[in-house]
Amino acid sequence: MTSAAVFTWETRHGPASVLHETTPPSVRRRTVQEMVVDAPAVALGSSQSEGDVDTAVAASRGISVVRRRSGGGAVLLVPDEHVWLDVWLPAGDPLWVDDVSRAADWLAEVWVDALDGLGIIGLEAHHGPMESTSWSPHVCFAGLGPGEVTAEGRKLVGISQRRTREWARFQCLVHRRWDAEATFGLLTLPGSGLAGGSWRDRVAGIGGRDVVAAVDHALARLR
Repeated sequence: MTSAAVFTWETRHGPASVLHETTPPSVRRRTVQEMVVDAPAVALGSSQSEGDVDTAVAASRGISVVRRRSGGGAVLLVPDEHVWLDVWLPAGDPLWVDDVSRAADWLAEVWVDALDGLGIIGLEAHHGPMESTSWSPHVCFAGLGPGEVTAEGRKLVGISQRRTREWARFQCLVHRRWDAEATFGLLTLPGSGLAGGSWRDRVAGIGGRDVVAAVDHALARLR
């Protein structure tokens, strides 16, 4: 990767449950891990109720139900239909910000730079408090959090974070193909199918663009 002097890059393959339990890098340096799931899974937020997901429907579709340690609602992970990048930042790094509401501001600008380079228009980074909806506790992409990115009002980049005294882990995801019904169809909540229809046009996918290379180039421009 061209940004080796700025960030170390790794690629990890496996079940979503294993990838979410990845431990911090052994060397304390800025690291990006591309996470490649080998089977479909729906990842619940750290405090989300397992009852939000209809396990019978998930099982019938071959989708496992896992939990991540970062907050937010559920995220459907289907091989080849998303790009998942974990960005690890060691405490004390010049990019580190103690205020969790501003901690991802720098990363948002990296994503805007990367996606702009891919020809996506109308990009905007969200710098501010969480914008919640009635669905955001249940579905990650139904809300808009600090550092997340939209394009012409449609959410493109979801970011959740987990922090310790030594590391911040920013879990970033973009959909290649956004299928609202596929996500909301897994939920047990009343009216979830209707909600899936209403959210169809509020989230966007990025298609087959080379997101990994674009993010790498954007990170290389950090100073």
